Amino acid sequence: MDLQPRPGDPLPALDADQLERWVMGRTSFEANLSVENGLGPIFNQTSCGSCHNNPVGGPGTQTVTRFGRMSKKGGFDPLAELGGSLLQAQAIDDAVLEIIPEEADVISLRVTNGILAAGLIEAISDEDLLANRDAQPEELRGEAHMVSTFEDPNGPLRVGRFGWKAQVATVLTFSADAAQNEMGLSNRFLPFDNAPNGDMERLKEWDNVPDPEDLPDSEGVEFIDRVTDFQRFVAQPPQTPRGAMSGEGVFMAVGCAICHTPTFTTANDPALEDALRDQVIHPYGDFLLHDMGAAGDGIEQGAGGVRELKTPPLWGMRYRSPLWHDGRFLEGTFEERVTDAIMEHGAFGSQGVPSAEAFAALPTAQKQQLLAFLDSLGRVEFDGDGDGDVGVDDFHGYSDTTGFRGCFDLSTTPDDPCAVHDVNQDGMVDMADFKQFLVALDTPPADCNGNGIADLREILMGAADDDNDGILDECEPCVGDVNADGSVDITDILAVIGDWGPCDGCPTDLDGNAVVDVTDLLTLLQNWGPCP
Repeated sequence: MDLQPRPGDPLPALDADQLERWVMGRTSFEANLSVENGLGPIFNQTSCGSCHNNPVGGPGTQTVTRFGRMSKKGGFDPLAELGGSLLQAQAIDDAVLEIIPEEADVISLRVTNGILAAGLIEAISDEDLLANRDAQPEELRGEAHMVSTFEDPNGPLRVGRFGWKAQVATVLTFSADAAQNEMGLSNRFLPFDNAPNGDMERLKEWDNVPDPEDLPDSEGVEFIDRVTDFQRFVAQPPQTPRGAMSGEGVFMAVGCAICHTPTFTTANDPALEDALRDQVIHPYGDFLLHDMGAAGDGIEQGAGGVRELKTPPLWGMRYRSPLWHDGRFLEGTFEERVTDAIMEHGAFGSQGVPSAEAFAALPTAQKQQLLAFLDSLGRVEFDGDGDGDVGVDDFHGYSDTTGFRGCFDLSTTPDDPCAVHDVNQDGMVDMADFKQFLVALDTPPADCNGNGIADLREILMGAADDDNDGILDECEPCVGDVNADGSVDITDILAVIGDWGPCDGCPTDLDGNAVVDVTDLLTLLQNWGPCP
């Protein structure tokens, strides 16, 4: 079983040309625009990656501001003539800086959505999205936001799936819209810049780059096409373990899956690249608008009403912070933020009330199972300590985390901590999993004695690694001989005491965990005396 891509990695089945396009697209995605090449005059950020940054292409903590006015009769006015409904919060000069007009009585923040696996999302057929909608109970049924696309403006309307109002149906349309509205980069679809608060005279004075500003590069490819390649070819976030957690059953039982649809299969369309065609994906989202009642954003956008929000897909949930459309759930642990977000579904008038109430009624153990399942969405395989990488720490395990070494040769279930190491989900952490662990390591494993066997495998089989650095002790200097005088003695103890506490890179940090503490002192004492 192949390892799952890491968050932000490319799709695994790309051919060489597509992978090169992905790499070049990522470079453009992270590049900062300058005024000379089209930034502004009003904008929110200087690059795509400034907002979509956890990981590159993922969600972020940044917010943008939407505003408008609600009429006495209940209709929403985006105040387009005053630059609404999107506020561009930055400008190339204070003379063109936008403000929220005094006419606005509705102001709402929107936190950055992730665009990981955008190509797979785009590849879900409209028919499947609509069929999923029709299968939902009538009282909880979502609404498909039917929209046109920039690349085919006179063609049939498509089911929107990107943005908080599902107001965009394709990645290219998303790229062009964001380029102009978030960075001020006019392009072939939107060949004009936004006027600050609708003031065309100020725009004329400060817009000194001819439109459209997005011109072909040396290879004849425009910026919006570069960043589209990156977004279309980014893989779906990992899920570890890949399934069968008890919490997913709880997720289904309380009704979360009605809107957060677990699984789709992308279209078997010959026009799609092989990496995108006929792929089973697990987004945990229906890409439909749902009435969130008092928890809505108060902004109307296209057919998306003031109380409606798109169901955000939950893949990558583990590293998503803050939560909710306006980022209101930022503080606390993962479990606390997610619990707050679930309970917010119970706002007055929301279609999420039944699920929020069902969750609230669960016994504590089942709540914990559900939260543990959501924590698996985005977790990297073999990441025992949960820090997003795979290293020696994940082999040995520290504090309250579980390392591969401690799980080896143990039976496990998807609910056990050791399940992060049972990547083939055969119920046992064994040598087949260890072979994959060596592949997953961020740095190649050492073979200090040159015998063709990775040190970690020899350690797994019982060889000594007292300092837990992943290298056989037989290859290393005398452990604990800090001053290298050939003996572990009182001078080395005094050095450990002198460095006591946080100390990254200190020679007295014998276990390499960036803290000099009692573990290092005990390691030293175990090697007391003359070095062999």
